[in-house]
Amino acid sequence: MGANMTRRLNGCGFHVTAVYDTNRSAATSRAQGLECAASQTLGDLAQSADVIVTVVTDDAAMREIFGGSADNLLVGGRGKLFINCATISPQVHVEIERLVKKSGAEVLEACMASSIPQARDGSLYLMCGGEKSAFDRAEPILKKLASTIRYIGKAGEAAKVKALVNMVMNINTAGLAEGLGLGDALGLDLNMLREVFSQTGASSRVLQTDGEDMQNREHSCFFSAAHAAKDSGIALKLAEEIGLDLPLARATKKQYDRMLANGLGELDKSGIAELTFKRRNQPIRSAPA
Repeated sequence: MGANMTRRLNGCGFHVTAVYDTNRSAATSRAQGLECAASQTLGDLAQSADVIVTVVTDDAAMREIFGGSADNLLVGGRGKLFINCATISPQVHVEIERLVKKSGAEVLEACMASSIPQARDGSLYLMCGGEKSAFDRAEPILKKLASTIRYIGKAGEAAKVKALVNMVMNINTAGLAEGLGLGDALGLDLNMLREVFSQTGASSRVLQTDGEDMQNREHSCFFSAAHAAKDSGIALKLAEEIGLDLPLARATKKQYDRMLANGLGELDKSGIAELTFKRRNQPIRSAPA
């Protein structure tokens, strides 16, 4: 996601000064394509730009890049604007905002409800949280990345909305997988079944994006099963904190956890169909995005 967002900004005329990745070869390759530097350290990256956009995997990674060691983004970060696009726990966004403000910089969470094609063409759906001044400062950049931008409120609030978006998406994905899996086991024509689903109450955005891939066992990764498990876990933790039981969300996370336990965590989330499509013998098709 970060690589494609960077390419998009570069194509829109923004001066991309540097990229950073813990995978040095990936950073070097991206830097060559963008004709920019591949920073050796997080501190160097922050000092090379006025605005730093981050896309990392989880809470631990976010804490690490902002304060987990001597080398972090806040070294020389005074006056910078950080735009954080990862799907992480709301409380971590609050923690990061506290650290960033203390360093004399600004930060905005800009949670993405989209995938790689939208990152490439600038049609992301962004939900933003943080100080309004940070949002106003970031907006000219966000408008080049997204077709829809919503300012939700203070730090952590957008992350709550994003957690719910992914929780419901994952439930829909699991439900579709089971419906197609049962149809397959019953010997139904799955092209017909998907068409019927699309014309009735079984229709969903997930049917549009994942239905054909499930049928064809094509699970090239746009949003991994590992990330689906993590994001459902964020929503379940929020529910647990207020004493709310979410049985569908729990069941869905358990299915994604099963995928991880079976070594399928790097398949696309549509790969959850592999838990129900038991009758076929053809190999699963999957490739890096």
